[in-house]
Amino acid sequence: MKRNFELILFISIALMSCSSPKALEYKDYHNFFIKSLGFNNSTVNLDLEYYNPNNFRMQLRNTNLDIFIDGKLLGHSSTDTLINIPRRDTFSLPVQFDINMQSFYQNALNTLLGKEVLLRIQGKIKVGKANIFMYFPINYESKETFSLF
Repeated sequence: MKRNFELILFISIALMSCSSPKALEYKDYHNFFIKSLGFNNSTVNLDLEYYNPNNFRMQLRNTNLDIFIDGKLLGHSSTDTLINIPRRDTFSLPVQFDINMQSFYQNALNTLLGKEVLLRIQGKIKVGKANIFMYFPINYESKETFSLF
């Protein structure tokens, strides 16, 4: 009887500790700079700040994201770097993406003059723990203001 109680207690604790992970929360972006500038394509780097609300550490294996401004594809980002994510803390995700300059020119005036634009990031990320990784969809949408002045 005591053996069964210990087994049931162990299984209950194991099941409670295996809760599904909560989504990472976007906070802000930092260190925005243009790495290369061209007529057809340009490369932009920035750091995205996220918060991990989970009570456990995770690892981010890779990302595959599309960036849209006002519904038009601005560029694509793909990273294949292992990033350790602390538990219940913020972390930075370095992102480099290529911009199709023809799409950029269509949005340039509103964006550079500081008007509010709809920023949408869509794609998937591979996150895991203890070498068990899963893909999670990313669908972020926000009104943002970018200004050079």
